Amino acid sequence: MTDEAGRNGAGAGGFAGRMGAEVMSAEEGSARLRFEARADHLNPAGTLHGGVLATLVDTAMGQAVRSATGEDDVPATSQLTVTYLRPGTTGPVEVRAEVRTRGEHLTVCEAEVEQDGRSIAHALATFALLHT
Repeated sequence: MTDEAGRNGAGAGGFAGRMGAEVMSAEEGSARLRFEARADHLNPAGTLHGGVLATLVDTAMGQAVRSATGEDDVPATSQLTVTYLRPGTTGPVEVRAEVRTRGEHLTVCEAEVEQDGRSIAHALATFALLHT
């Protein structure tokens, strides 16, 4: 990984980076992201916005896929399913992602979101590998 977004402890880059997500690790088909949820990340009900969680899992899984592919492969999300298990709130959030199945053109990845030691969301995604 040669770009700043792929370096451990670096901002995630793009939209997730502007939200404050940090890539803690991305190697051998796995990735970990850290995020500090603030009041402006909450929905009107006072819980962590589902779009924030979707962005975090998509970003973590994209990093996991990138860590398992060649330099010329660019992962593009083609399907994303997020299951919201319980409401999140302000404070630290950790996302762990892992490549489950890798083919020549498609890769399946899974992610878990935890806050205070409890799962708050689970995600499954399919990424198309664009060969540049």
